[in-house]
Amino acid sequence: MKKQLLALLIALVPALTMAAAPAGKLDSMKPDLYNFESLHNGARLFVNYCMGCHTAEHQRFARTAEDLGIPQEVIVENLIFSPQVAYNDQMRIAMTRADATTWFGAPPPDLSLMARLRSSDYIYSFLRSYYVDDSKPWGVNNTVFPDVGMPHVLADLQGVNRLACDPNAVDVKTMDPLKGAVANPRDCFREVTPGSLSPAEFDKAVYDLTNFMVYVAEPSKYQANALAPKVLLFIFVFFIFAYLLKKEYWRDIKH
Repeated sequence: MKKQLLALLIALVPALTMAAAPAGKLDSMKPDLYNFESLHNGARLFVNYCMGCHTAEHQRFARTAEDLGIPQEVIVENLIFSPQVAYNDQMRIAMTRADATTWFGAPPPDLSLMARLRSSDYIYSFLRSYYVDDSKPWGVNNTVFPDVGMPHVLADLQGVNRLACDPNAVDVKTMDPLKGAVANPRDCFREVTPGSLSPAEFDKAVYDLTNFMVYVAEPSKYQANALAPKVLLFIFVFFIFAYLLKKEYWRDIKH
């Protein structure tokens, strides 16, 4: 018994290590899996900006099209860029893990389950928290994931920011005496070079991208939500028959 408990504790160590990974203050992001316009744009952003290095091996292009109501020809023309990739293939990339290890030191992680591992708040905040840091290999750092080894792939959309203060040290309950408003950690980011999107447009784009990643992490949720009312109805009907059967069995029993 002791050996079994010890083995269980050892198996839980990696999960506890991941759960304890440091993160800065996170902004709230509430996914909406029935906002299909958002999901369509998120799919476009994911393929164009994430799938240069990352895969989503547990998801297929065909499944994305079916769940999100995207015509097959739109998927083929706009989301599949290699003639070697078929409509029913998994969302993989040409770069092999061996090549990625040689070029980057370690292969970029698969993003299929990232939203379940880290949460939507984490992804949404992480993608919006890059800032200039010339001491780093990519010239950028991140307040949510310090010493991040990933470049700011959305820089052409957001632009380049610098840090005017530490957003993780800002007390959001503190009143700003100059603005007369509650302090906002996002005020620590100051624009150096503008991107192709305004700050509001960029936040919307990151929301869409995060929303799509939440869908990819659990695409069966649509089927589960559709099945749930039927299951509840079955349980209710079964309860009625079970109750009547119980009454019949106990009818002649006197207490």
